[in-house]
Order: sequence, then C-alpha cells, then structure tokens
Amino acid sequence: MTQFAELGLDPKLVTTVTEAGYETPTPIQIKAIPLVLDGRDVMGLAQTGTGKTAAFGLPLIHQLLRNHDKRQPKSVKALILAPTRELVNQIAENLRAYVQGTHLKVRTVVGGMSINKQISMLAPGIDILVATPGRLIDLLDRKAIRLDTATFLVLDEADQMLDMGFIHALRRIAPELGTPRQTMLFSATMPKQMEELSRAYLTDPAKVQVTPPGKAADKVTQGLYYVPGRNEKIMLLIDLLGHDKDALSLVFSRTKHGAEKLMKQLVAEGFKAVSIHGNKSQGQRDRALAAFRSGEARVLVATDVAARGIDIPGVSHVYNFDLPEVADNYVHRIGRTARAGADGDAISFVSGVELGLLRDIEKVMKIEIPILGGTRPAEEKRPTRNQGGGGGRRGGAGRKPRAGGAAAPKPRADAAPARRRRRRRKSA
Repeated sequence: MTQFAELGLDPKLVTTVTEAGYETPTPIQIKAIPLVLDGRDVMGLAQTGTGKTAAFGLPLIHQLLRNHDKRQPKSVKALILAPTRELVNQIAENLRAYVQGTHLKVRTVVGGMSINKQISMLAPGIDILVATPGRLIDLLDRKAIRLDTATFLVLDEADQMLDMGFIHALRRIAPELGTPRQTMLFSATMPKQMEELSRAYLTDPAKVQVTPPGKAADKVTQGLYYVPGRNEKIMLLIDLLGHDKDALSLVFSRTKHGAEKLMKQLVAEGFKAVSIHGNKSQGQRDRALAAFRSGEARVLVATDVAARGIDIPGVSHVYNFDLPEVADNYVHRIGRTARAGADGDAISFVSGVELGLLRDIEKVMKIEIPILGGTRPAEEKRPTRNQGGGGGRRGGAGRKPRAGGAAAPKPRADAAPARRRRRRRKSA
C-alpha cells in the first residue's frame, strides 16, 4: 500500500499530513503528486470528494518550501483559481492545515468581502493565493496585486469555470502570470472545451484520470420519485425529512428565489434549515455553512453555486428538489454525500417538465436511476426564458400577467416628460 512518504514529499509535509489524519493517498494523489513534483503540467480528471486539493496542494507546497526567495510587495508565488467563494474557502482551509509550522502564507480573495481589506492583506506579498476570477480582476485593475512572480497556476473545477463563463476572465488573468510556470488543471468532467483550455494554457500536460466522467461515488444510493408539481414536491420533501430530523440533508433548488422560498417553508414546518445562494452576502453564506457543518442546522437548501463548495462528511442525504439544467451538475450534487467512505442517499424529484433533464442525466451516468415511487407524469414542454419562466427582461415577453389574466397597465403617456423634469431639477 502506497504511503505519502513514498511519493517524494518533504518529510515535514508528510508529518503534517499524517498528523492531520491522512493515512494513505487516494488514487488521484498517487498519480498526480509525482508528476507535479517532476515539474510537469497536469490535467487531472476525478470526481468530487477524491482528494484533488491534496493532489495539487501538497506537491505545490513542497516546491514552495524549497523556494526561500523573499516576498516582494503585492506579489504572489502561486495562484489557485476556483469558481465559487465556498470552494475558495474550502481549498484555503485545507492548504492552511498543510502549511502549519512552515513560513508559507495562504490567503483568499473573493467577491462579497471588503476589497480595501483585501488590498491591505495583499500589500506585503503572499505565497499562495486562492481566488475567484472576478475579484482577482478587480484587484488587478486597481494595481493592488502583481502576478508576474507567480510561477504556479492551478485551475480547480475548471469545467464549472467554463460553465460560469470565466474563460474570458482567464484570458485577462493568464498574461499577467510569470513565465515559465507550471500549470495544473483539475476537473470532475471533461467537456470538449476542456481540451481547448488545456491547449491554450498547459504545455505538454500529463493526463491523469482515476474515474470515468459521470460516475458517482460507489456508496451513493440513487433513487427518484415522480411528482406532479412543486406543491407535491414540498409535501414529499417534508415527509422524507421527517423520517430522520437529526440527519444532515442537502436540498438543491434550481433558482435563488426557489431556494430561499423552500428554506422558509421548511422552517415554518419546524425544520432547522438554512440556505445559500447567489443573493446571499458572503457573511450570510459563511454563517449558513457554519451552522450546517456544526449541526446547528440540519437542512441546507442550496443552488448549484454550492455543488462543489461543500465538503462535509456527515451529509447523509442529497435531495434534488429540482433537477439541474446541466446534467454534469447532477454528479457534483450527489457527490456531496457518501464522502470519506460513508454511505449516502441521493433522491431526485421529477415532474413532467423535467423528464428531458432526467434523460440527459441518465445518459451521462450511463444508468437508469431506480424509481422509488410515484406515477410517471406526461411529459411537458419546458418554458423558455420568455415564457413566464421569470428569466425574461423586464417589460418584455417574460413579464408575468396579472392575476386573472389581465395585462399589465401601460405606462402613462406623460411619464417620460415627468422623468425629464425631475432630472432637470436634480441637475440645477
């Protein structure tokens, strides 16, 4: 059985890892760590919960420990990019455990926090920076950070960064980095764009794959219920959660508004529930995760913003209240349970408008998800953004009609002149 000491890591680092409770490296760590230590660019493919952070973090720290160059003001030696605030914080938490007792400093920059405090924190220079792309660009634009000293770049959950449109941010950031540099790209899935990304930013990368794309963790038990609509979904969820109120359950909603509404409905039914989504401030998201992690809250309702940012071994159930729009996200969602060798259940609610999404998921998973209950509904056409889905622009076809079918009133004819008069008064 391979041990961390056999991978060529610094003895101090091996001791730290062992004391942190890591006994044997995972398959992705066994394959990736020696390649990174050899200076190779690496493209790693592995499902969530397989130890990817240590796979790039440990050899990265090993190399930085051998670099005793003095930190320069506003400088960074290694940059790690991740798509969400939660994932940034999770990566940094792991890395800080690895660098305990060393001279290395790990810092984070994410949106939703005071940029002035981040500017002050970056001023002396740091060793490892974990960041979301958007906030990093804000800091670059303010000349609060320099990346020309960064000779290590890690793109974690790169497929999700592509899904979220961060490729444009990467094109802005990459030219600022130092050369030559070592680049590592880690992902749970491998869409076609990933090959293009690797060609653009990696040099002769070694490819490491330990699990086929679309494969769930071995100990996740999957199942689905056919449910007519939202109200019936809520009743079923309340019933299932009520079977074991002490269990840690993660519930996924498709929209921010839907997640918040569902959380409040569960609280009204007596459940200790919290929510995280894009409309929450970073402080609110951190407090919700802390309450869930400590067990103070037993149910966390989330959008896909959290699908790869939660590493809590005790999550026993994942409920897909709404199926994800992107089939690959199903894999990431259910990967939040059955972590660290534990068992877990992943239960999905499927309505008539979601049958197409279910087909896409089963195609990616290469399985038929077992039916736990309900009658298969008639397939319904999914509404487009401009067909009452709430995603249309204001004033356009996406505006919902008033109760009773009455059309929204037209603006008064004198509204525009009145606005002009107000502007003139303000400018006077």
